[in-house]
Amino acid sequence: MDWEHWDAALFDLDGVLTPTTDLHRRAWAEMFGAFGREYGLPQPYTEADYFSEVDGKPRYDGVRSFLASRGVSLPEGAPDDPPDAMTVHGLGNAKQALFDAILARDGIEAYPGTVVLLDSLAGLDLPLAVVSSSRNAEAVLAAAGLADRFVFVMDGVVAGERGLPGKPAPDTFLAAAAEVGATAATSVVIEDAVSGVAAGRAGDFGRVIGVDRGAGTDALRAAGADLVVADLADLVDRADVVRSAGGAGPARESRA
Repeated sequence: MDWEHWDAALFDLDGVLTPTTDLHRRAWAEMFGAFGREYGLPQPYTEADYFSEVDGKPRYDGVRSFLASRGVSLPEGAPDDPPDAMTVHGLGNAKQALFDAILARDGIEAYPGTVVLLDSLAGLDLPLAVVSSSRNAEAVLAAAGLADRFVFVMDGVVAGERGLPGKPAPDTFLAAAAEVGATAATSVVIEDAVSGVAAGRAGDFGRVIGVDRGAGTDALRAAGADLVVADLADLVDRADVVRSAGGAGPARESRA
């Protein structure tokens, strides 16, 4: 993989750039655990539900997806519902409050492999963007010291302002590519969530790379990943091999 033959790299945030997935998983588990006990769910929330129902999706969509998986119907409520409201928005806001508390208490650092890859790309004329369903993206990037690495951040706030549907729809990725002057065919999508990989494939992006942080290689490939790695530093090794061998990368229009 020769990065010089692409026009943009679009990174998911949670689980790709930073281990905030761990914080989100803890917040979702605590919130749905408390809800399940109060509501009397016969089948409680499990770790598997994170990957199948909420991972990579906008927060309220994750709430809706989990509730639907249990056959539970709650009122939608409103975005300003308090965290103790028994509504879709109330549960989403309860999860957000838990995430904020964990982030403020524990902080966050970028994955070491993430920094290796970003450092290797810094000398290229390759615009980098973040495409995240999270409404916390700006705060997380700042806390991790990554804010100056990206020319554009498409997060849950921007997507909401533009009326763009979240992953697995490709709209946020497509909009981010356009913002940095690229097309889907000449852009690389890097995702750890099945829904995010599916969004990249639905948008017909030139390269969709899955990062296996727990979703599983098979699941990421089934969703449309061209390549699955365990760490972003693996992508640096591959690029260095191409350059040192003097090999030619893919044409911009092809997947490579």
